[in-house]
Amino acid sequence: MNARHQVLIASQAAVSRPRVLVNMAITADGKIATANRRIATFGTRTDHEHLLALRATADAVLAGARTVESGPIDLGPGPERFRRLRLRRGLAEYNLRIIVSGSGSIAPDAHIFRKRFSPILILTTGRVPARRLDRLRRLADAVETFGTDELDWPAALTWLYRDWGVRRLVCEGGGTVNDSLFRAGLVDELYLTVCPFVVGGRHAPTIADGRGFPNLAAAARFQLVRRRRIGDEIFLHFTAQRP
Repeated sequence: MNARHQVLIASQAAVSRPRVLVNMAITADGKIATANRRIATFGTRTDHEHLLALRATADAVLAGARTVESGPIDLGPGPERFRRLRLRRGLAEYNLRIIVSGSGSIAPDAHIFRKRFSPILILTTGRVPARRLDRLRRLADAVETFGTDELDWPAALTWLYRDWGVRRLVCEGGGTVNDSLFRAGLVDELYLTVCPFVVGGRHAPTIADGRGFPNLAAAARFQLVRRRRIGDEIFLHFTAQRP
């Protein structure tokens, strides 16, 4: 296979999946929650508005099961003004909502399942027993298995692109979900809100927990394309640097 053919295959693969945007608020020491997981929101109202504005650009919003269970989270578009913004952009009024759980352990009484304004999709793996899959199918509009032990992200994103028309996908954590996306080389943009707190704790989660990269040479690389300060928060926007 010559170099031109490799580039052609790569470009075809790039358009068969959604553009993936990771959006997280972090403390000054890089944490996304306290060590006991009791505090997972550091941002101000400005940061929350930024989150909703970013959701208003996307077809779907994704988060891990533990993130979804951490509070009154519905992954929806928010107030009417953001829904109108979506419609002006040619998007559906309500975005798709996606939950990721490799083990399929999702609390059936989670807040997200009480809000039925748009489809809820669950992405999981082959290690989930059949009985648990049946329970998940009673909670969500679609449950799909990708991979055996770890989620097969390329296959999952291709399914979202092909079967659900997802062209832009916002991922809101947590750290394990982000880590697997970074390692798969599938994060196209990274949005970070740096908040003026230090919580410490060796067990406090960061934006990319999990296995991580073995060395700096293998790490995901990004370029800072925008930064702005509002009050005591700094908003950073990075884009992926790929060979």
